[in-house]
Amino acid sequence: MYDAVVLDNDGVLVGRTSYDVLREATWSAFETLSIDDPDPDDVESMVVGVSPEQLSSVADRYGVSAEDLWAARDLHAHRRQRREIEAGRKDLYPDVSVLREVDAPLGIVSSNQQQTVDYVLDHFGVRDMFASAVGRNPTPESLRRKKPNSHYLDRVVSELDADTALFVGDNESDLRAADNAGVDSAFIRRPHREEFDLSVTPTYDVADLHELVAICRR
Repeated sequence: MYDAVVLDNDGVLVGRTSYDVLREATWSAFETLSIDDPDPDDVESMVVGVSPEQLSSVADRYGVSAEDLWAARDLHAHRRQRREIEAGRKDLYPDVSVLREVDAPLGIVSSNQQQTVDYVLDHFGVRDMFASAVGRNPTPESLRRKKPNSHYLDRVVSELDADTALFVGDNESDLRAADNAGVDSAFIRRPHREEFDLSVTPTYDVADLHELVAICRR
């Protein structure tokens, strides 16, 4: 039915990272840059959903470059996520193996760091399942390209040489990225999304990856 199936990483293939863990990583980033007493509101603004404008504004306030601040934030976020994975608190969902039954190349598009996506694939031994896996680079420019921008999704669909693709996600930004890329979408209702009220309509609404595979077999 589809030439390729592309999936988000966090919340679809692997469990999401606790907000508290990412907050701690962000505090560490400020400390790395010798910013010992940052405004807590500035730290909070750098945890999730960061815009390039927010990043530039915060960096200017502390006399550091946006490039250095974001590189430090991403480095510490990656290190904390590795610890969560190694401790078993950020695990692969048990139904991921069913994706081996999909008769189409698989890809990953994530707003997480590329090095974190790579670590997930290598740690859990599933790299062979995915023909392409793309995350963000630790640069301010990557913030403009993350979902709902279709930049990374367009890249993976092109790498998979697909005319028709399905993108699977657990956030509205995933669905909007699919719309922007002109591909179908599937919203997966992992436990953290069971009661989530969507304001965007996906092509499919599935409970798990078993349902997704059944769609791909039609």
